[in-house]
Amino acid sequence: MALPVGTVPFTPGASLVPSTQVELRIACRKLLNRDVMSKSDPMCVVSLQGFGNQMFREIGRTERIKDTLNPDFVTSIATSYNFEESQRLKFEIYDIDSLNPQLSRQDFLGHMECTLGEIVSSRGAPLSRVLKGESGINSGTILVSAEEVSSCKDVLNLQFSASKLDKKDFLGKSDPFLVFSRCNEDNSYTVVHKTEVMKNTLNPTWRPFSISSRVLCNGDPLRSIMIECFDWDSDGSSHDLIGKFQTNAQTLMKGSCEGNIYECINSKKAAKKSGYKNSGIIRVMSCSVTKEYSFLDYIKTGSTELHFTVAVDFTGSNGDPRSPSSLHYYDHSRPNSYALAIRAVGEIIQDYDTDKMFPALGFGAKVPPNGVVSHEFFLNGNPQSPYCQGVDGILKAYYQSLGAVQLYGPTNFSQIGRASCRERV
Repeated sequence: MALPVGTVPFTPGASLVPSTQVELRIACRKLLNRDVMSKSDPMCVVSLQGFGNQMFREIGRTERIKDTLNPDFVTSIATSYNFEESQRLKFEIYDIDSLNPQLSRQDFLGHMECTLGEIVSSRGAPLSRVLKGESGINSGTILVSAEEVSSCKDVLNLQFSASKLDKKDFLGKSDPFLVFSRCNEDNSYTVVHKTEVMKNTLNPTWRPFSISSRVLCNGDPLRSIMIECFDWDSDGSSHDLIGKFQTNAQTLMKGSCEGNIYECINSKKAAKKSGYKNSGIIRVMSCSVTKEYSFLDYIKTGSTELHFTVAVDFTGSNGDPRSPSSLHYYDHSRPNSYALAIRAVGEIIQDYDTDKMFPALGFGAKVPPNGVVSHEFFLNGNPQSPYCQGVDGILKAYYQSLGAVQLYGPTNFSQIGRASCRERV
């Protein structure tokens, strides 16, 4: 059984700093506009200062949001919270106008530094700080919230449709999309998902999507979820609200039913128009729940093992093994490139294999007793089985083969591929 998030096994005689996994959610308001013909396309880069030094190391980036000075980033940033450490974070906002991932190619909008402790102790409300731009000018405001990550593994597979939405475009209908936000401890809402835009329709059916319960409601099925329907506008920052409603994951998981048919309400329109009913109907077409298992879950069940096959290239292009320039050069004082690769991979994989028996093969050499070229021979010299005991057994067989075969060619590993498949059947 997998351990809950933030817990580790008891290990007598060891030392461990207690930590909790948290996710940071970020929004900005009134950013600088660096684009001439439109608005900025912001992205946030988050860096953590190393313990005991002044260097910052990048730990994540949000998505880029086009044409807006008030972004609510959907992508969260995960990090470990250690109560006993001062964990200093730097948030940098860039206007992304180039596909080049190098930040030096983007327009810098502003930055803010704080500690993770300041964020988690902000009493349920996002930490609000001023962004400082070049020369220290005020470049807007950044809002950062932190919440402990739930260990819930449920994934909701959802699909929504709508009918009779309000017409928002003068020359067309509407271009609707949905925005999902989860409730925070201070009753504010944080955006966690957006659907695609359906162009020029009042009766859209959005594509199915999957979202983890941890992201949607942090594993709390009764936490309020707000779903807003907007009419997309190309300027990016003035999408028109069609209407909204609230629900929770427990209700959504019931799938297509009467309880998942919602009136889309626009409160401003309702206040102005007598006899107002709604701005459309939104339905849950389907909802199924699956589990999102981690690698550790599969290992701990005992039903999953990792296995690997070693295939060594003995073609002449590697160079004469007696020459120091050869990849196969045998030096008692230090391993060659092949030995380093075998040990680097093997010592990790063998921990996940119960019998630690691994097939080791070679190709591209003349082999005894007749010096015939072989593209599939067993390194251990056993014609019945290629298996070696652990990494040390593989290396022993490899060095043994170096002295028994003659490097030749050509490079042909199709037989090795087929042999590996046979060993796995």
